[in-house]
Amino acid sequence: MYKTRFWWACASIALVTFSLPSAATASIQQTKGNYEDKFRQLDEVLPTPNVYRSAAGEPGENYWQQKADYKIEARLDEKNRRLDAAETITYQNNSPYTLKYIWIQLDQNIFRNDSRAERSATFGSHPDTDLGGIDKPARISLGQLRRQQFMADNELGFAIDEIANSEGNALSFTIVGTNMRVDLAEPLAPGKSTTLAIDFGFNIIEEDAVGGRSGYEHFPDDAREGGNDIFLIAQWYPRVAAFTDYEAWTNKEFLGSGEFTMEFGDFEVAIDVPADHIVSATGELQNPDQVLTEQQQRRLEQAKTAQRPVFVVTAEEALENEKAGTDERKVWRFAAENVRDFAWASSRKFMWDAKGYQQGGSVQPLVMAMSFYPKEGGDLWKKYSTESVIHTMEVYSRFSFDYPYPTSQSVNGPVGGMEYPMITFNGPRTELQDDGSRTYSLAEKRFLIGVVIHEIGHIYFPMVVNSDERQWTWMDEGLNSFLDGVAGREWDPSIPWGVEPRSIVDYMKSSVQVPIMTQSDSVLRLGPNAYSKPAAALNILREVILGRDLFDFAFREYAQRWMFKRPTPADFFRTMEEASGVDLDWFWRGWFYSTDHVDISLDRVYKLQLDTKDPDIDWQRRRQEQADKPVSYFVQRNEAEGRKTWVEMNPDVRDYHDENDRFTVTNKQRNAYQSFLDKLEPWERRVFDRAIAENKNYYVLDFSNLGGLVMPILLQMTYADGSTEDYRVPAEIWRRNADNVSKLIVTDKEVVSFAVDPNWETADVDIENNYYPRKIIPSRIEAFKYERGTDHISRDLMQEAKTELKTEEDQSDDES
Repeated sequence: MYKTRFWWACASIALVTFSLPSAATASIQQTKGNYEDKFRQLDEVLPTPNVYRSAAGEPGENYWQQKADYKIEARLDEKNRRLDAAETITYQNNSPYTLKYIWIQLDQNIFRNDSRAERSATFGSHPDTDLGGIDKPARISLGQLRRQQFMADNELGFAIDEIANSEGNALSFTIVGTNMRVDLAEPLAPGKSTTLAIDFGFNIIEEDAVGGRSGYEHFPDDAREGGNDIFLIAQWYPRVAAFTDYEAWTNKEFLGSGEFTMEFGDFEVAIDVPADHIVSATGELQNPDQVLTEQQQRRLEQAKTAQRPVFVVTAEEALENEKAGTDERKVWRFAAENVRDFAWASSRKFMWDAKGYQQGGSVQPLVMAMSFYPKEGGDLWKKYSTESVIHTMEVYSRFSFDYPYPTSQSVNGPVGGMEYPMITFNGPRTELQDDGSRTYSLAEKRFLIGVVIHEIGHIYFPMVVNSDERQWTWMDEGLNSFLDGVAGREWDPSIPWGVEPRSIVDYMKSSVQVPIMTQSDSVLRLGPNAYSKPAAALNILREVILGRDLFDFAFREYAQRWMFKRPTPADFFRTMEEASGVDLDWFWRGWFYSTDHVDISLDRVYKLQLDTKDPDIDWQRRRQEQADKPVSYFVQRNEAEGRKTWVEMNPDVRDYHDENDRFTVTNKQRNAYQSFLDKLEPWERRVFDRAIAENKNYYVLDFSNLGGLVMPILLQMTYADGSTEDYRVPAEIWRRNADNVSKLIVTDKEVVSFAVDPNWETADVDIENNYYPRKIIPSRIEAFKYERGTDHISRDLMQEAKTELKTEEDQSDDES
């Protein structure tokens, strides 16, 4: 899901105290001293490998997962904005366990006034915008009132009257919030299947009023009497919950933030809509001859080999549909194989363009990239939507696997960004001008390209690599945010795509940070926790820790191992280590299991010089060191007053010591030097002579780890001749002391300054302590209006400060 829709159903948010499992803390205890092993292996944290999941991070020899096939007939009641349907589920038990009941997800029930999400929702500012410590009056926005009124005026949630088995016998069922337990007439043994028949219906929410991952959007100003609607339909049918080897039934309550994990299966779906509607859906259209004109069918065929998108339904045809009205209906039939979900969209406002993407793979060589959008999408969508779809597949396939499905679709509607197999919902649009024309801003252009890349990317993660979004949001959002940054930069590097490590430093040092491994609904700030921080971590892992070759190989290995399977975090961690050949436990522990941040301070630098023992060399150096020291201010002021010293006024009594300083070499020192050389072993003499001849510069650098998160030290040295050199110290330097370390650097040329992480590659939160000698950090002075309040803090200033500190992702949220 795209970042603009994080908070659509605000559940109660509580701070959770995070700790490792008790067994982990008890297994290794430090009882003497204060040593902390940041490199301790994750053995006691990760689940024990077994026959289902191996120690290498790949599916085990007995790996299994369930299968759920669906046949659904649905009817859209546009006037009443209601959906009624009947489904038949064929459930295959591939597990080694006998099941007495099956859990079903009823996601629409989250919108009931008595849902756990609604009853537990807190009132007040969202943590992302909370000014913190400033008194705020309790107030309700018009948007909040609109939501309350809509939910009060409409009966929402699933209506389910009866569930039957294949013999037509009614089955007992119990609804528990957004879940339903269906009790089987007979236990379902391993290797057996059962069939459920469910009739259901629900009133469709208005997305702009309620907020959500789907719903309808009304256009009252269209020429047609009563206006028009766009329907984005998702989480719309009772869906079998996943049954897994690591958790059994994944039946956590749907509270809004944590999304879903489903079983793969095959779908046959018939969608009955008004005859002038155009439908986009998961899968392939099975009856184009019944729902498209002959000309539209020819255009769809032409699009397969076109250089640029071809309109299947033109803008002119869409405008005619907008104006018309009909009592006739059409049934659109779709089929999809090996998908974990099904979503669709329907509207008479849609124009439809398409272009074939020949990816060259043997599994699915031709993919139809398609976009559906109203006139409000305008040139923005005509130019960039379908092309962005194809660009995403080109980049993501390079990092994972060939796109495995026949279609890849982008649909415009009220949802800012949401993903399902083969179909995505994306929100940006053009703006209507006074002269009737439509245009778009740079922000909207960036938003459209970015959201299409992000949501199409989700078809790879988690729609194919099927991680559990309810439990571990970062496994799809974080991995996908990392990859959408790669794809975005390859689209146009001048646009601030993706997550740069520097952009997350304010979150990393904030008090609202919780470990990435926190369950989704307990995260305080989902955006940076699930999207930005893991994406930044993966960027650092690729660019700083492993390098591109090792990272890309390991990441592809993970993606291909877990195609159409269900990975856990342990599978990802283990695969990345096993395939790269690098121990990364310290990295996962710091970035994913802790709230430490990066703050490496370069405290001191000592310059050392080899003592040659040769008095003609060393004593001359000491004489120069003495001369380089500041002259006593007493002496300076005496000279300024014209005072002569006693020695100057009595030259007749000067002796040898007045003519020669204490660094004058005598035969005594030279004889001692020769005696030293005579005592050296031959190998010692060779080493000693070489060191003297090379005359290198020796620097000892003292570092402090102030943030707690161990990282490599990226050092840049600037030499006296103006040239620079990069020197990278592995993270293992912190292995024996995670707080303070010293490093010896030997150079041929004299160093005049050192800098830690000068290119901001590691998310170091404080750049002021990264330089030696210290340097002036540029900032700026801004004018602001100061308003004295009860706490003498300017609300305007606080808000401006928070706006200034927003990341590029947050700015995209504002633009959207």
